[in-house]
Amino acid sequence: YVAGFKDAYAKKDPAIKEEDMKTVLMAFEVKVRKEAEEKQKKDAAEAVTKGATYLADNAKKAGVKTTASGLQYEVVKEGAGAKPVATDTVKVHYEGKLVNGTVFDSSIKRGEPVSFPLNQVIAGWTEGLQLMTVGSKYKFVIPANLAYGEQGGGPIPANSVLTFEVELLEINPVAAETPAAK
Repeated sequence: YVAGFKDAYAKKDPAIKEEDMKTVLMAFEVKVRKEAEEKQKKDAAEAVTKGATYLADNAKKAGVKTTASGLQYEVVKEGAGAKPVATDTVKVHYEGKLVNGTVFDSSIKRGEPVSFPLNQVIAGWTEGLQLMTVGSKYKFVIPANLAYGEQGGGPIPANSVLTFEVELLEINPVAAETPAAK
């Protein structure tokens, strides 16, 4: 690097032709990209194994129930209100973690609950929240296929099993459409 800078400053011809430099840099870029892709594939395969082990161990814990889809849930606190349906908007407080304990999202830490249409989130949430009554707090363990799957998302690696502690605060049903006046 230094020699190249000195040559350029002295207006000497470079020791390496520009075309050769581009070829070397492109080869290096291809190598780095290939190594990154191989690491991603390895990490995704390891996540499948770790996730399966986590799900199997969690299913043995007292109080944990597993649905037909594979969603695992545990009632932390049972509320007494209504249950949402998939078309409702819900207001919740939650904390999401990877199975290694890393928190990737938390409305609790932000100090502000979140509202969203239940049919516009990951399948594990859509299914799980419909089991809850207002005022309930559940712990969900969501298999990767009910979460972000092979793609992952943001800070969530591919094939990640996710854990969430969710408190259902409120349900806002979709209002029925009224026919237009004639």
